[in-house]
Amino acid sequence: MTTTETLRPILDVARDAGLDPADVIPWGRHKAKISLDALARRDGAPQGRLVLVSAINPTPAGEGKTTTSVALAMGLAKRGRRAIAALREPSLGPVFGVKGGGTGGGKATLVPAADINLHFTGDIHAITSAHNLLAAIVDNALFFRDPVDLDARNVRWRRAMDMNDRALRSVVVGMGKGNGPTREGAFDITAASEVMAILCLASGPKDLEARLARVVVGTTAAGKAVTAGDLGAASAMAALLLDALMPNLVQTREGTPAIVHGGPFGNIAHGCNSILATRMALAYGEDVVTEAGFGFDLGAEKFLDIKCRVAGLWPRGVVLVATHRALKMHGGVPVAKASEPNVDALRRGTDHLTKHLETLRAYGLPAVVAVNAFPHDTADEVAALREYGLGQGVPVARSEGFALGGDGSLELADAVLDMLAKTDAAPPRAKFMYELSDTPEEKIRKVARGVYGADDVEFTPAARKDLDAVVKLGGAELPVCVAKTHLSLTDDPTKAGRPRGFTITVREVRLSAGAGYIIPLTGEIMTMPGLPKEPAARRVVVHADGTITGLMQGE
Repeated sequence: MTTTETLRPILDVARDAGLDPADVIPWGRHKAKISLDALARRDGAPQGRLVLVSAINPTPAGEGKTTTSVALAMGLAKRGRRAIAALREPSLGPVFGVKGGGTGGGKATLVPAADINLHFTGDIHAITSAHNLLAAIVDNALFFRDPVDLDARNVRWRRAMDMNDRALRSVVVGMGKGNGPTREGAFDITAASEVMAILCLASGPKDLEARLARVVVGTTAAGKAVTAGDLGAASAMAALLLDALMPNLVQTREGTPAIVHGGPFGNIAHGCNSILATRMALAYGEDVVTEAGFGFDLGAEKFLDIKCRVAGLWPRGVVLVATHRALKMHGGVPVAKASEPNVDALRRGTDHLTKHLETLRAYGLPAVVAVNAFPHDTADEVAALREYGLGQGVPVARSEGFALGGDGSLELADAVLDMLAKTDAAPPRAKFMYELSDTPEEKIRKVARGVYGADDVEFTPAARKDLDAVVKLGGAELPVCVAKTHLSLTDDPTKAGRPRGFTITVREVRLSAGAGYIIPLTGEIMTMPGLPKEPAARRVVVHADGTITGLMQGE
């Protein structure tokens, strides 16, 4: 684990990023908040070049997208660029669940890793508190039937917790004398909370409060929408979130500035860091490396169709992360054997990679394929992937950032710089998968067909009822944020590769009026994950000197 003795003072990191010390609010020795005044000071100034890091559909352990993002930022810095990483905050769910920490790995990590993976600057706790404040106000309104007569049968607002806990997927609240009305409820993980999405899509404090006020918590018996604004909750929620709205400044293991802020999941939310953090990085950096959760079919699609549409941003190009292990899994090899040499399976798995490249081209974006290197990769497999890249007209660059840090990412950094140079004269223009004027059904179908490769979308009777309600509540022209498994292009996590001839089934549709999108839920995706049989929490060790190990895989 990296010790605090190896870290640069956070104000030195801020100066490297071009930030005025007056705009940097230290949050301990090695973390800081950045005042939103720092963004206002750069209004109208030249903007940096935005690079989106995405991936193919991963194995359950992930493919090292954050590791590659951190390594790329360090590699760009070694090439003399003022590079800034703009990444998401880890949720305690994955930290203690399947994947472990979310700060990269090996020599390509964000630091202080333990702080970032655990409580960090308290942003996620503030989001949880704001979410549950509204939940308490909702039940208080039910109890007193004031200030509006909210229908207990039609309450949409759930509770939130930043932890995987399957026992909270369905609960009963209001039990006991004087606590009612008794009703069914549920918890979502905080990373799936609409408050998390609102914080990440807000342009500033007033927009934050306005979005919170638009949150639909339920309806009256007559079917009229009841919002957080109707309940008088928005200002108090915004007050809890004011510090959390400021982006966080940390550093990579090599001292490269990193702005880490917001953490919505990519499979059940929109999967991107905050708009404010990305804008801050673009205002001060020459090259900005950001990421979007899970595969291109989830995080990247939502980054482009939701975040970029809201923020008025568009990347210069995409780094698509793959591993030999994942490609062999998509080529028909069980995950347990995907580390064994198998050139034929890897070649078959490139059909999956090809689908993501096709989707990427549909958005009009250039790409570099980054191969996150592992010791078990063979020379024949490396040669096969480079040959594939030549056939696709896409650079394939190996990244050894895990083992070598920035030095191991120079090949990737050079490929990215070449891609960026080709767009300097004519940057790509925004090109979305659907229009906001499309019906909700049309938007979902365009994503399913264009991004997943599905033949069609089927809506259950319950989903169609939800869609009707969403339209009546004003959500007809909002973007769609599909909740889907990250392990497959389909809604079935067991179907690897590039399936064809399949249908996506939408079983439920939720309205996130404050975030500004609707959420079609597909397959068996859960907004409250469960812990695995052997949770990552069992690996964590607190040592006598106070250091913590076991938060990251392989630690």
